[in-house]
Amino acid sequence: MTFEVIPAVDMKGGKCVQLVQGVPGSEIVSLDDPLAVALEWVGQGAKTLHLVDLDGAIEGERKNAPVIEKIVDACRENGVRIQVGGGIRSFDDAAALLKLGVYRVILGTAAIRDPELVKQLSDAFGIEHINVALDAKNGKISIKGWTEESEHTPVDMGRKFEDLGAGSLLFTNIDSEGLMQGVNPVPTKELVDSVSIPVIASGGVSSLADLNVLKQTGAAGVVVGSALYTGRFTLEEAIEAAKD
Repeated sequence: MTFEVIPAVDMKGGKCVQLVQGVPGSEIVSLDDPLAVALEWVGQGAKTLHLVDLDGAIEGERKNAPVIEKIVDACRENGVRIQVGGGIRSFDDAAALLKLGVYRVILGTAAIRDPELVKQLSDAFGIEHINVALDAKNGKISIKGWTEESEHTPVDMGRKFEDLGAGSLLFTNIDSEGLMQGVNPVPTKELVDSVSIPVIASGGVSSLADLNVLKQTGAAGVVVGSALYTGRFTLEEAIEAAKD
């Protein structure tokens, strides 16, 4: 099974940013042109890009939609797959992105609040295009841009969303996210072992060794942000390391 390294392009206020644990104002990276950043990752070998509208995730208003559209258009010709999350709150939001050419929509808060939305979208567009984000803090799912904690565990919700038609899961360990202190593979492995659909890991990658640790869990891939943006390693190095 291939293990894919997926660069993150997180957007806030039209800029490409990296936050510490998703906290607004904690930017460790702020770049003016997300499209240029996306194309840079494609040039370095990315086959999938992970786009997040942080304004959408935190405030509910998808302010970065025009930039996302530009990135989708620019990547259409070279076959790079785009997955998008952040502020997708309804069937119409998700449908519009998929019709635009987004390969995979990532549902977070909306899926937790209205699980049937996952089934509706899966039935309409196919399971491979529907991903549910399970963002966990202290073992419980967080929603609304990580500002609210629910009573659900990743394993319980992972099984539920698999049954409802999610084609993949994105698991973020918030306890490790953005801290650049390495990964904790245990919760990722627990989720991977409890479902039969692909799990993409996220949160805490700070070295090439971390990629191998996550690969050993059986995850299908990993989203990498801060480590790439702060030069811990290059995307080419990460892709090569993921092959070994």
